[in-house]
Amino acid sequence: MKKKIILLSTIFLIMLGLVACGGKNNAPANESNDKTNKEETAEGKSDISIGFVTDEGGVNDESFNQGAWEGLKKAKDELGVQADYLESKDSKDYAPNLETFADQEKDLIFGAGFKMGGDIAEAAESYPEINYAIVDVDVTVDENGNKIEAPENLLGIMFRAQEPSFLVGYIAGMTTETNKVGFVGGQEGNIIWGFEYGYKAGVDYAAAERGEKIEILSQYVGDFSDAQKGKSITSTMFQNGADVVFHAAGGAGAGVIEAAKEADKWAIGVDRDQNDLAPDNVLTSAMKNADVAVYQVSEQMKNGEFEGGKTIEFGLSDEGAVGIAPTSDKNVKPEILEKIDGISQKIIDGEIKVPYNEETYNEYK
Repeated sequence: MKKKIILLSTIFLIMLGLVACGGKNNAPANESNDKTNKEETAEGKSDISIGFVTDEGGVNDESFNQGAWEGLKKAKDELGVQADYLESKDSKDYAPNLETFADQEKDLIFGAGFKMGGDIAEAAESYPEINYAIVDVDVTVDENGNKIEAPENLLGIMFRAQEPSFLVGYIAGMTTETNKVGFVGGQEGNIIWGFEYGYKAGVDYAAAERGEKIEILSQYVGDFSDAQKGKSITSTMFQNGADVVFHAAGGAGAGVIEAAKEADKWAIGVDRDQNDLAPDNVLTSAMKNADVAVYQVSEQMKNGEFEGGKTIEFGLSDEGAVGIAPTSDKNVKPEILEKIDGISQKIIDGEIKVPYNEETYNEYK
């Protein structure tokens, strides 16, 4: 009898458990919880998937690629988009990396650097259902400067790099004690010429203000990754009397900064604030904030506002897009730094027309 009572009690408890787990009385609570979870997911996450293909400098180049990836990481954190990257060891990796992201059906694929322009244009033609954006390429012109019609799913992102370069050139010209400064470029082309000739014009502007002649040494590495060559070129410039050297050389620029540390001279960084690489030897940096542009385009993508078939351009008139490093006050003399805002405004107003290649530089002079 006792066993029978125990058995009946056990069955009764099991039935209660089944009712509690699956009965209608609990349904509203579960539905409410599910709804809340879905709403939280919708607010915090996005189903937009974005890929970034670096140039051969790599994602940790302390320069351009790193800035672009920082913009995507910010988009990932603040907008909830999915984001990842593929590194290119050399230009032969561009097409396969773009193909990999296309196979993953990314919604938007970023590329970086003018050398990738042809590959990303071909990818955009091959995959019209995927959106593409390329930093430092005007997609509306070909390599000869002729106007072309860009694919509707391809956006070009350009910066007026000559403008912040003019500002750091002015700082270099006002800082030099030997009246000799240098420029180290990565690979010659329209993009890096903007840095070079904008910088030279800024040095000239300072020289005119000082009433002195300042010599400008200039040499190219030939690529954006050979830090050892960048260091060798810069060391030679220092040995020849330069005391400030500005680089626009991507990963190769790490060698420029290392040479400045060893010689206890000044280096000027590029693309991002590079003061952390040598706090006592990086005078300032010409900021071309790829992170600002990449974040903005990612936000447009999330909001369904992405628009390709054109090139957008950022300059001093676009707050936060270009300028000098926020750490400039550490090493730039206050009396020099206080003049930067006025010079910037003259550039914005068109009073100073900053050159971007040899032809416009000769006109400027």
